[in-house]
Formats: sequence, C-alpha cells, structure tokens
Amino acid sequence: MPWKNQGGGPWGSGPKGPWGSGPQPVGPRPPDLEDLLRRGQDRLQQIMPGGYFSGIGITLVVLLIAAFWLLSGFFRVQSEELGVVLRFGKHVRTVQPGLNYHLPYPIETVLLPKALRVNTLSIGMTLIDDPARRGRSVRDVPEESLMLTGDENIVDVDFTVLWRIKPDGVGDFLFNIQNPEGTVKAVAESAMREVIGRSQIQPILTGARNVTEQGVQELIQKTLDTYGAGIQISQVQMQKVDPPAQVIDAFRDVQAARANLEQLQNEAQTYANQVVPQARGRSAQILQAAEGYKEQAVAEAKGQSARFLKVYEEYKKAPDVTRERIYLETMERVLGGSEKLIYDGGQSGQGVVPYLPLSELTAKRPPTAGQPSSGGTR
Repeated sequence: MPWKNQGGGPWGSGPKGPWGSGPQPVGPRPPDLEDLLRRGQDRLQQIMPGGYFSGIGITLVVLLIAAFWLLSGFFRVQSEELGVVLRFGKHVRTVQPGLNYHLPYPIETVLLPKALRVNTLSIGMTLIDDPARRGRSVRDVPEESLMLTGDENIVDVDFTVLWRIKPDGVGDFLFNIQNPEGTVKAVAESAMREVIGRSQIQPILTGARNVTEQGVQELIQKTLDTYGAGIQISQVQMQKVDPPAQVIDAFRDVQAARANLEQLQNEAQTYANQVVPQARGRSAQILQAAEGYKEQAVAEAKGQSARFLKVYEEYKKAPDVTRERIYLETMERVLGGSEKLIYDGGQSGQGVVPYLPLSELTAKRPPTAGQPSSGGTR
C-alpha cells in the first residue's frame, strides 16, 4: 500500500516515515553543485556580452589559454640540479639553479639531473641492513674484490669511487650513456684490475696506496672521456687491501718475519754507521801523527846536518880553535848537570878521613832535559 509523506501520513503529522521520525538535519547542508555551475554560467555570460560563441568571448578564452600556456614555461632548478633545456628534443642550453624559463611544451622541455651532487660508488663491498645492530653492515663481494697482482698473488681490494657530472657535460651524461652508475662501476673495476695487475703485492699492501689510487683515477677518467660520458671522477679511495681470508694468517707470519728482518738490518746499519766513522777517525789520527813525526824527524835531521856542515866549515878554517871549542862545549854540556866535588889532594889534605861519603854532602838535584840522569863525584 503506497503512502505519501505529506502532512504526516497515517502515523501523524510531520516528515516521518513508517519507522518513526524522519532524518534530522545535522549542521549546514552542502551546496548544490548544479546550483554553483548555473551561477558560474550566469556570471560568465555577464562578463562576455553576446554569449560564449561571440567574437569577444572567443578572444578572451583564447587569451586566457595562451596566458596559462606561456606561464607553464616557468620552472625551478634546485641547488643540486642543473636544468637541461631541450628544443624539440635537441639540447640547446644548460641553466643554473634558481627560477628559469623555457618555451612552453611542446616547443621546449627541461630535464633536471642531479649534476652538482657527488655520488659514492662502492666496489668489492656492499651495505646491507642489519636489524640486530639497528643499522647497516658491510658485506664483502669476492667476485668484485679478488684481483691478481703482477707477481701472481691474489689480493682482496675494496675501494670507493666518488664521481659527479661535469658542469659542461650534462648533455653527454643524459644522451651518451644509458646506465651511468653501472658504467662507472664497470670501468672502475676494470681500471683497478689493470693497475693491480701491473703492480707487486708488497708495495700495494704497504706504501703504494696513493700511487695506486692516482693511477686508477686517471685510467677511469681517460676511459669515461673516451666514451663521452660527461662524468668527472673526484677521488678513488682504497678502503681495504688484504690477502684472501684463506691465507691471511700465513701472510701475516711472513710479514712479521720481514719486519724482524728489516729491524735487524736497521740495527746492523746503525752499528756500522757508528763504528765505521770512529775507525776512520782513529786511522786519520794515526796517519796525521805519523806525518807529524816524519816532518819533525826530517826537520831535525836537516838541522843537525846543516849545523854539522857549519861546524865543519869553521873547523877547516881553524882546526885547533874549533877542536878546543868543541871540547869545552862538550864538557860544559856533560858537567853542567852533574854533581861536582873538587878535592885538592895536596900536602894540606893529610888530615882527611879516609872514608867520606862525599855524595851525601850535597842534595841531589833532578836531571835536566838532555843531560845524564846521574853523575859521579869528582
């Protein structure tokens, strides 16, 4: 049996249904969409006299569309980006970070690569999430890190490559290579294997890391420039350089033995550096003393010979006088440093005691240089 909700119906007055009171209004009612559209059309007709399809209306619509189309050419380049403007798909210019403008689509479009950001690429190791440590842990990748050296040894190398896009090579970066990160990784691994293959294992493990890193960086850059990749290699860092895990204990023993050998060699060299100069100094001292004695002896011999020749010349002139002079000088030299007691054994000396220690009457004097050490009493 149909019923009408007018005048309350059979269940009473008011807007009630057969199950009680009807829906109660809660808050403001939403606006009617059809009413809004109708009001907008009315206002648009007031702005455009003559209707939508009049000349003025069509012109206004075209102008509005053209304005929105022209305004769509504004774009913003972030701090780590560079804007690459393409005109019908061809690279025409590169713009710096900030607010810029290009001709609207489809005339010109823009690409925004992260050209000013330095990218990090790890080779020989990978970072994995570690829930136990609430962070990331490093896992070795042997197929990338194990390399053969020039002396037929195997070394485990983990290294990192820092790279960025060249400011003047953004177009090459976007259009010449398809997978930039994969390309850099392949080229870096190949360059590292080539440099390691030309080197000995000992310098790589000790003091040649800087040389190896520089050689790898130059080789990577040269290869990428050949590809026209538009990539600049900032730095190559060797993180870990060790022998393989299977032989690392034996290798460390060998390294310890070599370290002991070098220590002993250094100690021996230090001792040699100390002893050899001392021996050379003593030998030089002995040679100088011998040279001095030689010069002294030669000079004295020459002086004696010259004196003898002078005396001989005088002797030839006056032999008796010279002989007497020589005798007197000799006696003076001999008796000058000796103790002398003169005893006159004449008749006045008959009262002398037969035994008299004459040598004790005078004090002994020490002998002077060039004179006899002891002399008798006369």
